[in-house]
Amino acid sequence: MAGAPKSDIEIAREATKKPIMEIGDRLGIPSEALLPFGHDKAKVSGEFVASLRDRPDGHLILVTAINPTPAGEGKTTTTVGLGDGLNRIGKKTTICLREPSLGPCFGMKGGAAGGGYAQVVPMEDINLHFTGDFHAITAAHNLLSAMIDNHIYWGNTADIDIRRVVWRRVLDMNDRALRSIVASLGGVANGFPREAGFDITVASEIMAILCLAEDLDDLQRRLGDIIVAYRRDRSPVTCRDIKADGAMTVLLREAMQPNLVQTLENNPAFIHGGPFANIAHGCNSVIATKTALKLADYVVTEAGFGADLGAEKFFDIKCRKAGLAPEAVVIVATIRALKSNGGVDKGDLGKEDVDALKRGCANLGRHIENVRQFGVPAIVAINHFITDTDAEVAAIKEYVETMGTEAVLCRHWAEGSKGTEELANRVVEIIDGGAAQFAPLYGDDLPLFEKIETVAKRIYRADEALADQKIRDQLRQWEEQGFGSLPICMAKTQYSFTTDPNVRGAPTGHGVPIREVRLSAGAGFVVVICGEIMTMPGLPRVPSAEAIRLDDEGLIQGLF
Repeated sequence: MAGAPKSDIEIAREATKKPIMEIGDRLGIPSEALLPFGHDKAKVSGEFVASLRDRPDGHLILVTAINPTPAGEGKTTTTVGLGDGLNRIGKKTTICLREPSLGPCFGMKGGAAGGGYAQVVPMEDINLHFTGDFHAITAAHNLLSAMIDNHIYWGNTADIDIRRVVWRRVLDMNDRALRSIVASLGGVANGFPREAGFDITVASEIMAILCLAEDLDDLQRRLGDIIVAYRRDRSPVTCRDIKADGAMTVLLREAMQPNLVQTLENNPAFIHGGPFANIAHGCNSVIATKTALKLADYVVTEAGFGADLGAEKFFDIKCRKAGLAPEAVVIVATIRALKSNGGVDKGDLGKEDVDALKRGCANLGRHIENVRQFGVPAIVAINHFITDTDAEVAAIKEYVETMGTEAVLCRHWAEGSKGTEELANRVVEIIDGGAAQFAPLYGDDLPLFEKIETVAKRIYRADEALADQKIRDQLRQWEEQGFGSLPICMAKTQYSFTTDPNVRGAPTGHGVPIREVRLSAGAGFVVVICGEIMTMPGLPRVPSAEAIRLDDEGLIQGLF
C-alpha cells in the first residue's frame, strides 16, 4: 500500500475478487440458495432466508456519525473497515449497508461504497444499476400511481376525491422540475387534470416498506395498507381498494431478496435497500440485517447521515419494528469535520487548529449524549486523514474522555483492516461487557405530536416543535383512525441539529417548524417534514454527472 495515493476507483479495480459462491460458502449459504448476477454479486433466496428463523442471533453493531460537513466523515468507509477489522481478529463478521441512489451519484457526492482500502466491490455496479432493486421499487410505485388515475378514469367506484390524491410518483434522480406538476392534461381521453408531483425513489413509501417487511406476505400486507387518497368524507382509500397490491408484490419479488457482495478483503457484505435518512428512515433492510445476524457472530450496519437522523430512526423505527437490540454504537468523526463545525473554512482544514477543533467537538459531544439516551454504549472512531496532527488527535481523545467514553484513531482508508484492529478489539470488549440496555426514545402510546416534541427537544435540543392547527388536527385525526401508536420519521436537513443547514455545532434555544405531515400506513410511521427539506432533491450548479464518462478503454471515469 506504499507509494503515491491511488484513487478509490483505481483501488477497487485492482481488487482480487473471489467468486460470490465462495463468499456465500463462508457464511454457510449453499450455492443453490444464491441467485448470481454475474460472478461477483448474488441474491440470497427467500426460501433460504426463511430457513434461518430458528437460529440464534449474532451481535449487532451500529455505525453512525456526527453531522455531515463538506469535509467528509467516512461513515460507510468506517463500517467496511470495522467489518474487515473484526474478521481480521478472528470474529465471523458481515456488514450490512444501503444501496446507493442514482440521485446523489449524479448529483453532489458521487458514489457511496466506502473508500480507500475499505470498500465494497464491485463498486461501479453497486453505485449504478446493481441488481435492479431500485428500478423494481420505482416500477411498483408508479404502477400504483397509474392504477389510481386509471381507477378514477373508469368510473371511480372507490369514490376518490381527486383533490385529495396523496400518492405521488417517483424517479431515482434529482429533478426539481418534477416536484410539482399538473397531470392528465390534453382533454377527456387523458383523464381528469389534477395537481401531482414526484419524489425521489429513496423517499418512496415502497422503499420503506421493502426495508421493513419480514417476508413476501408481510410485504403484500403492507403494500395493501398504503393510503393513496381520501374520499369526500375524509375516509382513506388504500392500495388494496385499488387492487394493486398483488401486482406490486410480483414486481418486488426478487427485490425483496438480500444482495450479497464482498469487501476488498473478501469479507461478506449485504447491500440491500436504500431509504435516505434526511427524508426517510435511513436504514438497510430488516430482512438483510436479520439474515446477517443468523449467519455471522457480529454484524456491522450503518444508518444514514448524523446520529440525530439515521441513528434515531434506526433505534425508534427499525429496531422497534423488527425487534432488534443493538449492543454497541460507533460514532464516526474526522478532525477536519470537527474543525469545520468549529468555524474553519474548507480551504483551511488541512492546517492545525486545535482551538477550532475543540469548539467543533461540541457537535460530537451532543451525538454521544444522544446515543446514550437509547441505552447503548458508544465509542468514537476518528477516521484518520493525512493532515491530522498529533496535537489534534490528542485534543479529540481528551475531549471524548471527558464525555465518559474513548476515541480510537482508525487508519482503514490507508491500511484496510490493519488500521481498525484496535477499534475492533474495543468493540468486542464493549459487547462482552454486556452494558447495553436498549430502549426506544418514546413509547408507542405517546400521542403523535408529543413524539415529535420528544425528538425535537431530546435529540435536537430545541425549545419547541412549531406546528399550526391544521397539522395538529391532522395528527389527532390519524390517532382517532387508529394510527396513534406509530413512530414518527423526521424529515429534516442533515447538516444541523436545527432546520437551518448553516447552523453548525451544538445549538440550543431553537424551534423546529413542521411544514407538513404524511401518513405512511404501509411502512408504519408518520413522516414529519420540517423546515425547507425537499422530498425531491435538485441537482447542484455543477452536478457530478458532468464529470462522469467512459474513457477510451471503456472504463467509467468520475463516478467516485
